Amino acid sequence: MVVRKVGKYEVGRTIGEGTFAKVKFAQNTETGESVAMKVLDRSTIIKHKMVDQIKREISIMKLVRHPQVVRLNEVLASRTKIYIILEYITGGELFDKIVHHGRLSEAEARRYFQQLIDGVDYCHSKGVYHRDLKPENLLLDSLGNLKISDFGLSALPEQGVSILRTTCGTPNYVAPEVLSHKGYNGAVADVWSCGVILYVLVAGYLPFDDVDLTSLYSKIEKAEFSCPSWFPVGAKSLIQRILDPNPETRIRIVDIRNDEWFKRNYVPAKHVEDEDVNLDDINAVFDDPEVGSSGKHTAW
Repeated sequence: MVVRKVGKYEVGRTIGEGTFAKVKFAQNTETGESVAMKVLDRSTIIKHKMVDQIKREISIMKLVRHPQVVRLNEVLASRTKIYIILEYITGGELFDKIVHHGRLSEAEARRYFQQLIDGVDYCHSKGVYHRDLKPENLLLDSLGNLKISDFGLSALPEQGVSILRTTCGTPNYVAPEVLSHKGYNGAVADVWSCGVILYVLVAGYLPFDDVDLTSLYSKIEKAEFSCPSWFPVGAKSLIQRILDPNPETRIRIVDIRNDEWFKRNYVPAKHVEDEDVNLDDINAVFDDPEVGSSGKHTAW
């Protein structure tokens, strides 16, 4: 059996696939650490004119160091591929947890929501907007803490991502102003998605759902949803302020943080930002197709 290597990483099975990338399980042969390796096809990136965007997004991802965001370790390349080395998270998707266990307890839903808001708020402070927040992009680590994945890298290609994603069948979490193809504020749109996620955590199903896309868009644009009678009162009033179809009057994160329901048993994330982050490898990877290539990489 041929062991496939990329630099110091031994590459194993495929653990995920997206529109522009495959994600492989890999191991650092020097440290034994498990990582997730996102493999992008260089020619696809060039064809879709995504080079500058991906460079920018990767740079930002390297700068974003927060306990609630999947960590980006480094970037490597061969002539045909670009490899993004990410922290490997073992607890699976929050989505699977909801699928298997149904709705969560109020306390558990609140804790995940608090962690989600912490991570999203931190990224917004760095000028990074996710634009595709949904339970499939929220991973759980071995301790059950939430980790936002694909932060920044989800916004490919520029602007058109939500339109691109909607055809793939996940418009349920997207803010009405994004669906209407007008310009939108990334931070405010992310808040809407966080509100939909909170609803799903507490209810176990989506607030907006319809097999017919036109009807679904109409429900989202009018914010036509209802909370079941057993819904916790505090969660309900917060969700109503988040799922405001008018982005101008929609609640902001600073006010979510001051909400009484949100603040209950809130433990802010502890994070240290003292390491120097080197961004040289990103330009090297994109500017010189030979960088990091020993010629031994298997083309996948």
